[in-house]
Formats: sequence, C-alpha cells, structure tokens
Amino acid sequence: MTGGADGLSYLRGLMRGNRIRRADAFGKLTPESPPILIIHGFLGTRGSMYMLERRLVDDGFVVVSFNLGTLNVRDIRASAFLIHRKIERILAQTPSQRIEIIGHSMGGLIGLYYVKKLGGHTRVRKLLMMGTPVRGTWAALAGVVTLGLWSTSSWQLLPRSRFLDELAQGPIPPGVDVHTIAAARDWVVPLQTTRLFGANATTVPLGHSSLVVSEEVYRRIINALRPPHEYAHEEPPATD
Repeated sequence: MTGGADGLSYLRGLMRGNRIRRADAFGKLTPESPPILIIHGFLGTRGSMYMLERRLVDDGFVVVSFNLGTLNVRDIRASAFLIHRKIERILAQTPSQRIEIIGHSMGGLIGLYYVKKLGGHTRVRKLLMMGTPVRGTWAALAGVVTLGLWSTSSWQLLPRSRFLDELAQGPIPPGVDVHTIAAARDWVVPLQTTRLFGANATTVPLGHSSLVVSEEVYRRIINALRPPHEYAHEEPPATD
C-alpha cells in the first residue's frame, strides 16, 4: 500500500477525531515492557494514528494517546507540558517507570521538547520521530496564513523560529535512545529538515502521511522498539 492508498488510509483515521476507545491494558505492563505513547502531528487527531496503534496493540504493546485539542495547533511547549503531566499520572498506575514515545511530524517535536526541556529523559526510554521537522519547514507558512492568529505552533514550525532555536540547544540527554524516520518523497517535511545530531536516522521511499500507515515503516518501528533477539522483522534494504 503506497501513495494514494496510504493517503486515503491516513484520512480515514484522521476523521475518527480525538475520541478513541481502548480497553485498560495497564495490567499487562512490566518494568521491561513500558507503555507506548503515540503523538499525532499538526492538523492531526488521535485517530490519524489509528492504524499504527492497531498494529502495535495486535503485537502486544500497551498504547496510549492524548487529546491535544482541535487539530493540535496549540503552542508546542504547552502540549509538551500536558504530555509531561499525563505521563506522570500513567506511570503512577503502572509497574513501569519509563515510557516510549512515537511522534509523527510535529508530534515528534512535542516528544523531543519533553525529553530535552521538561525532564522527560528520566521517563523516556526510546523516542521515535517520524517525518519530524527538527529544523523547521516552510510548509508551515500555509498554517501561518490560515491559522496564524490562533495557532502558535504554525509559527514555531518555521525554520529558524525561536522555538526551534531553543530546542536545538544542548545534546540529546543520556539514557534516551532516539530514532528518526524520514520520508524521501515528503514535500511537507523535506528530508534535510529531519536531521538530528545523535539520533539513529533512517530514510524510506515514501511520503509524509505514509509514515503512520506503511507496513515498511512499521517494521522499522518494531525493530527499534524491541531487541533483535526478542522480535525481529526482516529488515528491508537501507535507502539512506
């Protein structure tokens, strides 16, 4: 499934909105198998990550997500602080003291800000960022023009914004395994804008929305989450 089919699958998930029903599976957690938080991107909803969530649950993971407001357009710092508070509540209910985060597009920036600026490095074991504009994207101009009066994040996503300059200060904190997955055919977040020093980088021959629905990307996610001896998908040839 590629191209238009991926885009259609993404839109179907997006239309599910932020009302996600899931069974309480915290009883399955152990210190060795932390919960996974998935964070959607700008103009996304929790439903836009539905296919990824379903695959993770089918493979035995415990997955959580949070309502980040209508289409996730608020200040990225505010979203990261919300994530911080909710993670503390979740971990207080589980035997695990760590969590793993998968963020798509701006969702990766929310996770990275939490890790670097809000003490999240003590809580996050792995951070996977898919199509995340670490260096900003000029595609955010469309958000500035249409939503700029009430969307702080559309300004923050622009290259050389104050927010991105702040986020770039300092290395990735020790103890956090960071991965970036970039899409070579991504016109929303071009490949060069996803580079993050110190992260394990992978490139796939796909587009932006395909990152959350592609089976190839999912294989790479699983291989990053689980040690090879525990669960190993056959790794496709590298494309970067």
